Amino acid sequence: MQHRRIGDTTVSAIGLGAMPLSIEGRPDEDRALATVHAALDAGVTLIDTADSYHWHADERGHNEALVARALARYGGDTSGVLVATKGGRGRPGDGSWTVTGTPGHLKRAAEGSLRRLGTEAIGLYQLHKPDPDVPWAESVGALRELLDAGTIRAAGISNVTPGQIREAHAILGAGLVSVQNQYSPAVRDSEEALRLATDLGLAFLPWSPLGGISRSSLDGPSGGASAGTAFHRVAAARGTSPQQIALAWLLTRSPLLIPVPGASRPASVRDSAGAADLTLTGEELALLNAPDAAAPVAAAPGGTPWRQPSMPGKSTVKGSAVAAMPRL
Repeated sequence: MQHRRIGDTTVSAIGLGAMPLSIEGRPDEDRALATVHAALDAGVTLIDTADSYHWHADERGHNEALVARALARYGGDTSGVLVATKGGRGRPGDGSWTVTGTPGHLKRAAEGSLRRLGTEAIGLYQLHKPDPDVPWAESVGALRELLDAGTIRAAGISNVTPGQIREAHAILGAGLVSVQNQYSPAVRDSEEALRLATDLGLAFLPWSPLGGISRSSLDGPSGGASAGTAFHRVAAARGTSPQQIALAWLLTRSPLLIPVPGASRPASVRDSAGAADLTLTGEELALLNAPDAAAPVAAAPGGTPWRQPSMPGKSTVKGSAVAAMPRL
């Protein structure tokens, strides 16, 4: 597993997004714990959670508590694992999401997260989303107070504009270490935020990093009319999953970018972790960097999926095949 940095902390180049283990359609606890343990076995040392990752209204912090149990029950060393959590959003239990960015709420939320995680301080605490009814400087100021109090060791911000990144950086200085925006093969409108974060030395943790990489006829017999995206075609040529190709591509976008793909089963975690050791060729990057690379293309006549021929200098990833691609 390759490594990258978040502030002064070294973490795996691929993280684990733990949200699917606690929201609607979540697996049972045994499989959820096995998924976290599989990530640790694969060398993952960054786990992303939030107090709002839960299903029902009365179970705030479900995901944080689950992650804490998984770490406590793991048989190996977890001292190098960074758990990043977030505060500022809520889930009433009807499937909707709320936003509350008042300083008082954020400080209380962080204290609750700290209790559930059972650590001396939260390794990375991120403001989940700007509250349009609260001045941004006030919400970020709460992070400053949490840093000064020692409740959190580092701060991050999520779902933000470049202007909000600059303002937060001016308030928090070296205490600000990360930005977490949506970014994926299909959703690239945070390019400016990514460039700014990189220029400022901030880790960029894209959420929903596999957007646009869904199953297609390239993944096996499906009877569909789509031959998939450029990511599917490169995956077919390499004999690996399009998810791995997407994550490997993301790693090329910035030396400070660390994808945190979600997973609800061990096989998904193992597949994602393998992307850290996959090197894309110049020809592949030219294809994947195209703005429409995540757009599906039509299958060849007769419904036969188009498969790109093997590319010069390609490498393979052991233990992975397109036909057996795990679902996230």
